[in-house]
Parts: sequence; structure tokens; C-alpha cells
Amino acid sequence: MAEKKKILIRIGSLRHGGAEKVLVTFLKNLPPEKYEVDLLLNLFSGKYLPEVPNWVRIFYLIKGEMIPTNRPKDIPTKVLRVSYQKILKIFPKLLYRFILKNKKYDVEFAAIHGMRDDILNSPQKASKKMVWIHNDLRKTHFHNYTDNEIRKFFGFDKIMVISEKIQQDFEKLAKNENEKDKIVRIYNPLDTEEILEKSEKSFIIQQSSLIKNVPIFVSVGTVFPQKGFDRLLKVHKKLLDEGLKHRVLIVGDGYDFENIKRLISELNISESATMLGFSNNPYPYFKMADFYILSSRYEGFPTVLFEALTLKKNIIATDVSGVNEMLEHGKLGLIVENSEDGIYFGMKKALQKPESFDVYQTNLEHYKMPFNLENSVNSIIKIIDEL
Repeated sequence: MAEKKKILIRIGSLRHGGAEKVLVTFLKNLPPEKYEVDLLLNLFSGKYLPEVPNWVRIFYLIKGEMIPTNRPKDIPTKVLRVSYQKILKIFPKLLYRFILKNKKYDVEFAAIHGMRDDILNSPQKASKKMVWIHNDLRKTHFHNYTDNEIRKFFGFDKIMVISEKIQQDFEKLAKNENEKDKIVRIYNPLDTEEILEKSEKSFIIQQSSLIKNVPIFVSVGTVFPQKGFDRLLKVHKKLLDEGLKHRVLIVGDGYDFENIKRLISELNISESATMLGFSNNPYPYFKMADFYILSSRYEGFPTVLFEALTLKKNIIATDVSGVNEMLEHGKLGLIVENSEDGIYFGMKKALQKPESFDVYQTNLEHYKMPFNLENSVNSIIKIIDEL
């Protein structure tokens, strides 16, 4: 039997984000008889840790939860963590020697764009390098990439991108055919069977406290400024003031959680807007809602919309990267301007003319997902095998 290919995958943590969920779905569908996978986390934490298959070995730089605040008592720990990670970044040989025990890898894989330099600076020059780009790099919360910064990704042997827009962005910057060949677009692995099955499960919280015979809008995602939940809540308040009764449910957690909760209190909307926190099964909330709303300021390819499409929901989405492609240029859902006004227009239309969404339901009846879990996983396996 052929020797197993040795793969090192790097990601920050397995917190409650889309890229993390996609990585775990991918790992769960990899054949263990073909690969030996080591997963290296910067921080050993996250809601998806228990879902990593037990044949995947997990290594980490730091154990413990993320520290989102700057409380005086947390600062020494934060400084220590940052310094330790910096040393290992500057001297990667130390990391490979003491944490990975000098194991030799065939493939080193940056599961998110933020791991670019960590993989490209690996002391193992013979390994093949690949990266998975989940975001529109022109618009990320921490760092908007310039052309020169994006060009650095061509140091990889393969650049996996998840949407047409990101693919075009990279292709424009490719200097020759060889670089163009490095770019490959693959839809995120998504287990539609699991989504349908989980959506049938009953609620943990009392449904009666959420349902008050008014239209319900649900939004699911990591609670970051990127997701635009602040815009969603301001629009919610504005519509309530106009006498248009409805509820908003936000499912997710993240460093902005307390700020958004505070905003709910400031706007005096706690009776109609609910923060439900993280759920490893948000699908019953999708199912009970009348509308799924994506209020993001930017995205790479919002996989959550494919989840909403799987459950045949009425969708309102801001015009961010990936949305046109996923909603087939407005055939499968209402695409609105990427602004508070756009969100207001979409929600108001949903409340005043709900029948205008019937056309999307008709189109969804005949909708076929442009990929399936098996195809996505097999495409990535093919890349790994050909490297």
C-alpha cells in the first residue's frame, strides 16, 4: 500500500467562524487511510474542536480561550501570548523542532489567508504549499491588502479561492500562465444532508418566547463588525418606529457580542431583538424564520447563504462578494445595496409586500446546488494528490 501523504494544516483556532466550520467539514470527509494530517492551531480553543476527527493530530502554540478585551488583569497574559507567537514566527525552526518534532511534511496548507507568511516561511523548503482564501482581501476587517500584498500569495503552489470575484481578482494580478494555473476555484464543502436533518431538531429555548405572530428575520454569523449586525438593528428600530412589527434573531458569538447587546439596550429594542449566542445547530432558527437576512459589510463567499438556500428561505442580502454568484444575480433572493438604506429597503419590502418574495420561492423549487459535499472534497483531494 502506498505511503500516506503527510499534511500540515494551519489555522488560528477553531472558533465559531465560517472558515473554521468549512475546514472541520473537510477533515470529517477526508479518507484517513490516504493521509496523515496534523492540525496546528495558534490557540487551542473553539466551538468546533470536538468535531475534529480523532485520527487528525492536533498541535497548538497556546492553550486557552481567546481574550477579546483589554482589561488590566488580561494584559500580561495577552502580552506573553503575542510575544511567544512572534518569536515562533520570526524563528520558525523552533516551532518545527519543539512543537512538530521535526516531522517532514509533503504538503503544508494555510487554511486561511492570515496563515500566509507562516506557511511560506516554513523551514521545510521541499514541501508543497497551498492556501485557502475565504475572504475578499480588498476588504478585511484587520488589513486591506494591496496589490503587492496579494502578489505574495503567488509564492504558494496552489491558491484555492471560494468565489468568482476572488478568482478574478487574483487572475488580474497573475503575471504569466504558470501563476494563473495556481489559482483554482472550489466551492466550500457543505453537508446539505446534515443541514436538512439538523433543521428538524427541536428548540432548546421556548419557541413561544420568540414567536409572537409577527414576521421573523434571522441572521447567523460570528459577531464581528464585518457582519453588520449594528446596521441590522438600527434598521429594525427604524421600522418598528414606523409601526412595522417584526422580530430579529441573531445567532452567533464573537468579540463584538457585548457591543451589540449594548446597542439593543440603547435602542430600547430588547423586546423584539434577541441575541441567541453561538449554536452548533442554528438550522431550526432558519426554519422557523420568515426571512434570512445577510447584513454584512463585506464577505468572501458567505456559505451561510447556501445553508439558507438549502432550507429554501426567503433571502435578503447586501451586495457583497459572492452574493450575486450565489443568488444567481437576484433570481433566488433579494440583493440590496450594501448600506443601512439598502437593508432598510429590503426589510421594508419584506414586511409591506411579502408576496413579492413568491418569485424566489418558485425559483427555489427548481434550484439545484451548484456543487455537493463529495465534489468539493474530491476536488481538494485531487489538488493535494497532484501537488
